[in-house]
Amino acid sequence: MRGRTAALASVLDQGAAGLTNILVLILAARLSTATGFARFSMVYLVFTVTLGLFMAYVGQALVLVRGDAARVRTACRSALAFTVVAALVTGAGFALLGTAIPVPGPALAALGAVLPLVLLQDAARYCFSLLGRPDHALAADSVRLVATVAALTWQPDGASPARLVLAWGLAALPSAVVAAALLHRPLAGAATSLRPYLRRGHLGQRFAVEFAVGNGAGQLAVLGLGVVGSPLAVGALRGASALFGPLNVLFGAANGFGPPLLARLGGSRSVVRATLLLGGVLAATGALWGTAWWLLPEDWGRQVLGDTWPAVASLLPASAAQYTLMGFGVSALLTLRVLSPRETLPVQVVFSLLSVTLMYAGFQWAGVLGAAWGLAAGSGLKAAAAWRRVGRARRQERTEAEHTGRPVPS
Repeated sequence: MRGRTAALASVLDQGAAGLTNILVLILAARLSTATGFARFSMVYLVFTVTLGLFMAYVGQALVLVRGDAARVRTACRSALAFTVVAALVTGAGFALLGTAIPVPGPALAALGAVLPLVLLQDAARYCFSLLGRPDHALAADSVRLVATVAALTWQPDGASPARLVLAWGLAALPSAVVAAALLHRPLAGAATSLRPYLRRGHLGQRFAVEFAVGNGAGQLAVLGLGVVGSPLAVGALRGASALFGPLNVLFGAANGFGPPLLARLGGSRSVVRATLLLGGVLAATGALWGTAWWLLPEDWGRQVLGDTWPAVASLLPASAAQYTLMGFGVSALLTLRVLSPRETLPVQVVFSLLSVTLMYAGFQWAGVLGAAWGLAAGSGLKAAAAWRRVGRARRQERTEAEHTGRPVPS
């Protein structure tokens, strides 16, 4: 596909995948009691972390493969095969654990049953990306979106968390069939090798560590609130994150398509100006989005999230503040990726762990509302630290320019 068409298809595909995740939580909340949604949210968090680790280990390394057509086809087929094998092993582990624990045991066992299907469907997206066919990824994810909404809409009110997990997971089957049909010809006759994924030093190991520190730790920390605190806290925080899901898609698009566009600006001063403007736009969008939900009448809110709405509504000021500050943080980290890529990992490590600490401290201080404000404080500190590193990178650049006598890039 040509550049602009491929970029548009990629953005639309990311939007379809993000919208699916948002609607899963919203529909599950509408169908469940507050307690039922809390248990569903705990299992969905387990899936989110598992998916992130799998796609960091497999998908992010896959899209960096370079070489002739034979090597690309082998890499795709090997990635799909490894995903199936590893997902079967992981799913079996979840199923066994689900039979051993009472809450949320049945739903966790259901996740184990459908895990290979949903992970394989998502792995196909990375194959389409490597093959230069984002339109095929969009087609498969659009089918997934429609099938997921239909499957969950047909469930009865008060459906158990396990039933909702099964319905959501099996809804990936039509999309997986479409993906398999679209991949059949490109991958026909390709070799398969699992050795690269088992070898020490595989690139995906680094990506998995970065995900675990930067994102997975926060997700698991929220899940931990359900274990050491209250499962209802998990439901409330996940319900709030569902309402702000479109902003997560927007942040993801900025991270995915921002670096190559910013690199074309040339000088660091131009990059910083552009990302400051972007940060202002993202922050304003977060504030306006949160205000809109906060002003929503209670009856309308219950139509969206059912019995979970009152708990979520109390968190909206804190969540709006968090996403407003995240807008500045995303733009700062985006700036560092362009100006000084090595600077991002220390910020992610230190301040992701700090956010977890602040969340637990807030929970001990004021329950789930305190946890939400702790997350907001963590986002603000991460943004401040990232912009401080941007300033330091700019100063180092000016110092080097003065010593070498070359002009500072504008």
